[in-house]
Amino acid sequence: MELTGEEQAQLDALLQIYREHVKVQEMKQYMQHGVISTYEHVERVTRVCFLVNRRWHLGANEFALIQGAYMHDFYLYDWHENDKSHRLHGYHHPKRSCENASIYFQVEEDVRQMILTHMWPLTITRVPRSKEAWILCLADKYVSLAETLFMRKRVLCG
Repeated sequence: MELTGEEQAQLDALLQIYREHVKVQEMKQYMQHGVISTYEHVERVTRVCFLVNRRWHLGANEFALIQGAYMHDFYLYDWHENDKSHRLHGYHHPKRSCENASIYFQVEEDVRQMILTHMWPLTITRVPRSKEAWILCLADKYVSLAETLFMRKRVLCG
């Protein structure tokens, strides 16, 4: 499934404010899965959320979905570093991402809930409660699995 040219333009317009922000650009220096940066990861998750919502006619709030998807891993550190504050990253990063999203962008409660619940079922007490949160949770699992299994190394073509 691919986005049409018009859909890509719409998504780019929705993401412009985030992509240009200095703190979002900082995500390019943190690795997520293998050689995939956190920035690349949130771009992929956001695209999948947008595409699934459109193609499956789910009727999710597109602005909230895009904002939550883009901010879901906005924790701004390298979780691979040997640092006590990064222990149990999977459990703790949603809260950090939510705090950062609230500091640097205007995010409503529905978006904060999406960010806080995207790691379910690992964070067993934080269950997604909205259509948008479920789309994000499942898209993140799908993209993370693909990145972990199939995109762990950069392939150089020459």
